[in-house]
Amino acid sequence: MASIHKDIPIDAPADHVWDALRDFGALHTRLVPGFVTDTRLEGDVRIVSFANGTVARETLVDCDDLRQRLVYAIKSERLAQHSASVQVFADGAARCRVVWIADVLPHEIAPYMDAQMDLGAAAMQRAFARPASVPDRCVIFLTEDCLPRP
Repeated sequence: MASIHKDIPIDAPADHVWDALRDFGALHTRLVPGFVTDTRLEGDVRIVSFANGTVARETLVDCDDLRQRLVYAIKSERLAQHSASVQVFADGAARCRVVWIADVLPHEIAPYMDAQMDLGAAAMQRAFARPASVPDRCVIFLTEDCLPRP
């Protein structure tokens, strides 16, 4: 079985990233927007539409809040085996690492899955990136000239 490992540094607190990761039905809005274009839930299964047109049925296996670890599996015609875990580790107060591991069969699909996971990792980093020029808080002062006139 091919085993693909990704260690993804994220410039966001671990709890913030875990909150998005554990939101099983919000891949396309919170965790990997752009890489995933839509997610629909059917019980413990999410139907994931990827930007490349692929659709996958991912079954939730485990969601462990204590360990900040989520496990899912995919069954399809192309995959004899696919199980994956995604876990968040704090790396200081404002950074974390996401460790994403997928085990897949047949071996021939591993290069494709590896490339897709790279795209997913990049989308995850973008989703949590904050431009340095944007402060945490903005204050706007209105003068009398800015107020609407009756």
